[in-house]
Amino acid sequence: MINFRMWSRALRVIPRVSKDEWSRLDLVSRWLIATRAAVFVMTAVAAGIGGLLALRDGLFSGPRLLACLIGLVFAHATNNLLNDLTDHLKGVDKDNYFRAQYGPQPLEHGLMTIRQVLTYALVSGAIALAAGIYLVLTTGGVTLSLLAAGIFFVLFYTWPLKYIGLGEPAVLLVWGPLMIGGTYYVVSGGHYDPQVTWISLAYAFGPTAVLFGKHTDKLEADRAKRIRTLPVLIGEPAARMCVAGMLIAQLLLTLGLVARGALGWPLLVVLFSLPTLVATLPVFMRPRPRTRPADFPAHIWPTYLVAFAFRFNRVFGLLFILGLLADLLLQRS
Repeated sequence: MINFRMWSRALRVIPRVSKDEWSRLDLVSRWLIATRAAVFVMTAVAAGIGGLLALRDGLFSGPRLLACLIGLVFAHATNNLLNDLTDHLKGVDKDNYFRAQYGPQPLEHGLMTIRQVLTYALVSGAIALAAGIYLVLTTGGVTLSLLAAGIFFVLFYTWPLKYIGLGEPAVLLVWGPLMIGGTYYVVSGGHYDPQVTWISLAYAFGPTAVLFGKHTDKLEADRAKRIRTLPVLIGEPAARMCVAGMLIAQLLLTLGLVARGALGWPLLVVLFSLPTLVATLPVFMRPRPRTRPADFPAHIWPTYLVAFAFRFNRVFGLLFILGLLADLLLQRS
């Protein structure tokens, strides 16, 4: 039976479900939970920014934007599935490892078999690849390079990039120039404006900060498993400062782009994210708590820093989209 309530829940949080509850879920609900669909909003916003920038410049194709959105979301889903599969096969998620605590790890919790996860990954990857091939056929050779770069990061983010401190720089590159810049390029039919790269970074610092927060949350667990993420390499205090710096950089870079004329004044709407930023920064100024604070939701713990970074990124990203839409409407009027 289709469970629309679970679809909505899985798109907002990572639901914790028992094996009995899992067995009663429909296929879509299982896919949404297994792929950690709550984080897809970051990918959708990135595609939306690229598409709106192309529309602003009068270089727009609706079908190509739709193909971008589908391709990027399903590529993200494929990466998450392969991430869990790789960590399971390497024994990372055993012994109640961090990833297995904050949401269902389908393999570690016995909800899915390796074959089922591979099937999910292959189908999701095939959909992403089909969207990519369509874009290559309609926009040419540079798009093929973008597709190849996307495939590389999907396949090799978990290993070896995440294990050698390159996962975080990869996310900055993927959610910035690759996703936003790539979407702009294909939606505009092969045009590119160098300013789009800087605009893309104004958003990409957000997903990178989210990943930094997540890896800082599980720094001790990763160190014990010899997973050398960037927070493991630089230590918790420096990692927390990096997250705070990236959140501030999102606002400052956006304001600078408005001042230069690369973005219209309606993008000043991102200043409405300041209250969220002011509430978030103190969290990163002090050590991460060892036990759950009394006022912190039990269903989110042991993720902590990542929750605050994700909340700010969601507010900033939606305001950024709203500013682009307002700027577009003002231009058209």
